[in-house]
Amino acid sequence: MTVETLDKLQRRVTVTVPKAAVQNEINSRLKNLSRTLRLPGFRPGKVPMSMVTQRYAPSVEMEVLQDKIGNAFYDIATSARLRVAGAPEFSPKTEGIEADVMAFDAVFEVYPDVQIPDLSTQAIERVTAEVDEAAIDKTIEVLRKQRTQFVTRGEAAPNGQTSEGLEVQDGDRVTVDFEGRIDGTAFEGGKAEGFTFVQGEGRMLPEFEAATKGLQAGQSKIFELHFPEDYQGRAVAGKTAQFTLKVTQVEWPLLPEVDADFARALGVEDGDVQRLRDDIRSNLSREVKSRLTQRNKLAVMDLLQKAVAVDLPSALVQNEVNELMASARQDLAERGMKDADKAPLPPELFKEQAERRVRLGLIVSELVKQHDLQAKPEQVRAYVEELAASYEQPQDLVRWYYADQERMAQAEAIVMENNVTDFVFAQAQTTDKSLGFDELMGQN
Repeated sequence: MTVETLDKLQRRVTVTVPKAAVQNEINSRLKNLSRTLRLPGFRPGKVPMSMVTQRYAPSVEMEVLQDKIGNAFYDIATSARLRVAGAPEFSPKTEGIEADVMAFDAVFEVYPDVQIPDLSTQAIERVTAEVDEAAIDKTIEVLRKQRTQFVTRGEAAPNGQTSEGLEVQDGDRVTVDFEGRIDGTAFEGGKAEGFTFVQGEGRMLPEFEAATKGLQAGQSKIFELHFPEDYQGRAVAGKTAQFTLKVTQVEWPLLPEVDADFARALGVEDGDVQRLRDDIRSNLSREVKSRLTQRNKLAVMDLLQKAVAVDLPSALVQNEVNELMASARQDLAERGMKDADKAPLPPELFKEQAERRVRLGLIVSELVKQHDLQAKPEQVRAYVEELAASYEQPQDLVRWYYADQERMAQAEAIVMENNVTDFVFAQAQTTDKSLGFDELMGQN
């Protein structure tokens, strides 16, 4: 047995199988097939063997060869301790082969030897963040706005509070009738009655909101509006329209007080506002931890990809490209695209991402093997329980995870990646950078 090196990762071996063994297996399978075969004009098991052979011998021969060659290749790979990456390609070989054997050249790739450098020479930044009182206050404001009641300007709210003035102000809910014309001609989507929006939220174009602001219910205004060049309505993009606008109702926002009723509305049964703040802190802390974990994990993966040189088996990269393309087509189908499975998706679009995923997979696997970073059962349990902590019935989610092997495999993979992340931070020259809550959460 000789293993030839064709390239960095490409190898070739010659696989042989005795012709007699192949023929014996073909005869055996045809005989077994004949016992149950049903053909018109014959009772089951009574089809002449000559007819069985004539019809089915080619396909049975192909199956037998695939099995025999595959098993022989597996024996060679095992004996030579080859870590085969992807499926081998077989081609018949006749030169220098004895008459009583069938021979095939198997060309395949092997996994690379991944050499992890001294990580102590690598510099990396780890981000940190905390949930402060300002973050809790901002979250409460968001919750208050979600429960806004709108009151007609000029009328008193249920708590007796009244608005200042009757004119449209930022934050007001405004109901309008409008009609737009371009060169005196109405256009599709340019007319509406009883249309409602919140002033200042940016839902309407700036000229529209500017024209509305300061008007009172019952007042009208004529103004010009220039549609942006990239406006979604292509028929009017880049054009100027003249709008007639009439305000029919103006309502000001009444936010709930942060009191016991507010707390109870958010699930705090006894109405304790401090308990509400504590619950918000816990939820925000989980979200902060999740975002920090993702950002720091990405930083570690970027470091590993740059620091570790790895030859990539083309078979693994192609498999990854195929998976990414299948995922993209599925996403297109879910978005309602017709014939998404036939969408022209050039493989080159996915090659860079596929190479990154294969490279990181090889590097992470080597780190896990060298430093025993596999996910421990207790780590997986802690991870699942932490995910479940924000649910009303945490144990239901825990049972849901443990009831499915695929979900558990996903949890184990995440914990393993977390172990690798912690290991790299412990080994590398790590500096911590504190982020503000808003910066971490991507808020302005």
